[in-house]
Amino acid sequence: MQMKKSGKVYHLNLNKDQIQGAKYVLLPGDPFRCEAIAKKLDIQSKQIAWKREYRTWLSKVNDKSILTTSTGIGGASTSIAIDELAQLGVKVFIRVGTTGAIRKKINIGDVIITSGAVRFDGTSTQYAPIEYPAVAHYRVINALVEAAHQQNVPYYVGIAASCATFYPGQERKESFLGFVPRRFQGLTDELRRLNVLCYEMEASVVLTLCSVMRLMGGCVLGVILNRYKDGEKIALEDLEKGEENAIKVAVRAIKILLSSKNGD
Repeated sequence: MQMKKSGKVYHLNLNKDQIQGAKYVLLPGDPFRCEAIAKKLDIQSKQIAWKREYRTWLSKVNDKSILTTSTGIGGASTSIAIDELAQLGVKVFIRVGTTGAIRKKINIGDVIITSGAVRFDGTSTQYAPIEYPAVAHYRVINALVEAAHQQNVPYYVGIAASCATFYPGQERKESFLGFVPRRFQGLTDELRRLNVLCYEMEASVVLTLCSVMRLMGGCVLGVILNRYKDGEKIALEDLEKGEENAIKVAVRAIKILLSSKNGD
């Protein structure tokens, strides 16, 4: 939906003139992470919009416009950001997030490059049936893997579980209610047995929508907690380490994609 006079998409408060032909976007959840990401791309980056949870910065890399747009938390707000950015002509979407690992071998500060996601998000089924897979585009996976190598960041490639809620849907008892509904009890152990690496809340929406819309989608997650080893308390230094490594890998991956033969 666009505003008639300005040509701006409704929620992001952006139009095509403002994004200057951008085809690539990095998608943090937190609007306060946008500036740090954008300035890693280009120190001269500037903010071009901020409405509700959606904050957008514009950067230039090799004369190409790159966006950084926050999605807020969860599938519904993420789907709005992707849909409206696609309406403006954006083609490549990389989520830059944080995650709690559920496999013992994964350490704080590692990154998880999401090859696919379990669709517990509650939103993506309104774009495609649940049988439709949430999978990343191979070129984005390859760029993220190469970027992790170049930045010397330890990484894993695998499946994330994207949940509709932070507390019950991820089997957390540390909530106001203090219990987990029966249908989620034992979920974490089951996901471990199914070779799922982590919990988060947006990847399945990014990957499903991009596939449905014939766009390129991917996701890199900084590990800020290992629930197998560390319980539920997140230390500030662990949060900063996970965020920093995810940003380093995502920014480098954008530059790799731009330098490839099909970078346009």
